[in-house]
Amino acid sequence: MNQSPDVRQYAPATERNRQPILEVLQRVLPAKGIILEIASGTGEHAIFLAPRLQTHQWLPSDVESSHRASIQAWQSYFPSENLYPPLALDVRDSVWPVESSLELDGIELENNPITAIVCINMIHIAPWSACLGLMAGAGRILPQGGILYLYGPFKQGGKHTSESNIMFDESLRASHPEWGVRDLEEVTTVAKTHALEHIETISMPANNLSVVFQHH
Repeated sequence: MNQSPDVRQYAPATERNRQPILEVLQRVLPAKGIILEIASGTGEHAIFLAPRLQTHQWLPSDVESSHRASIQAWQSYFPSENLYPPLALDVRDSVWPVESSLELDGIELENNPITAIVCINMIHIAPWSACLGLMAGAGRILPQGGILYLYGPFKQGGKHTSESNIMFDESLRASHPEWGVRDLEEVTTVAKTHALEHIETISMPANNLSVVFQHH
């Protein structure tokens, strides 16, 4: 009898940053509601964070089918009652799937809305249009007081915060000219146009930042 191949993918940084990320989320998230994770990647953050945030429901998503397969595979190894199956979602779309229906694959949104969006290590490994789409979507979806949480490397005041981030930025741009470490002030300016107020920046491991926005 042939067994199905294990399609789980691995991101080594997850084990280093997942606990610090959890500690920030426990402090800044609204009291309840659905947390929509954008660009869930391998799914390792989802299976770690969801069971530790039991007053919320975690909805992973990714544009790549191979990533969604990895997320589902991880879920089969580490199921959690508050963890939904991954959603196909491209942040650059003008309407996200969670906006087009109040019930989506068994996810009832009318009485249990999305109150937070979490996006870990995406906007620098994607075109700038993905950041623009993320901010626009968060502005449309989040209720007043809702939280948008970003994690990753950022430039501040137009300058890199470490030598390692300089090298990382150069490697990103060499492989994909539209990718690169973003300037926090530029991201904040875009967020403001969608009623997202920058409320906190927290230093994190390996010269990364947690950046928290609140919808008003």
